[in-house]
Amino acid sequence: MEWPAPPSSKVVSPEAQTEEWIMKIAVLGVDLGKNVCSSVGFDEVGAVVLRRRSRRDTLIDLVGKLPPCIVAMEACCGAHHLGRLFAAQGHDVRLMSPEYVRPRQGAEERRS
Repeated sequence: MEWPAPPSSKVVSPEAQTEEWIMKIAVLGVDLGKNVCSSVGFDEVGAVVLRRRSRRDTLIDLVGKLPPCIVAMEACCGAHHLGRLFAAQGHDVRLMSPEYVRPRQGAEERRS
């Protein structure tokens, strides 16, 4: 007895899924950490289409695959270096003052 094959209309390769969300990202928010960076991608409507934690070198590769978009980061020493790298790839880099950056709601409870 063999298992039936899944319907062909619902089978989507991981590569196709990756290309789908890459094309939708209009704004990429990046939270830089010492070792791990968190990133969230928004589409034109403001819906979250990507949420990922990665190392800095992986983040550079990820942003390199994106079409030109707005990359928003908190202004710090590392942000200026990464901002220059991202701007060289055609992205619009926006650095924000730390006083305007706050964690997501609910993040405070998880940290304690």
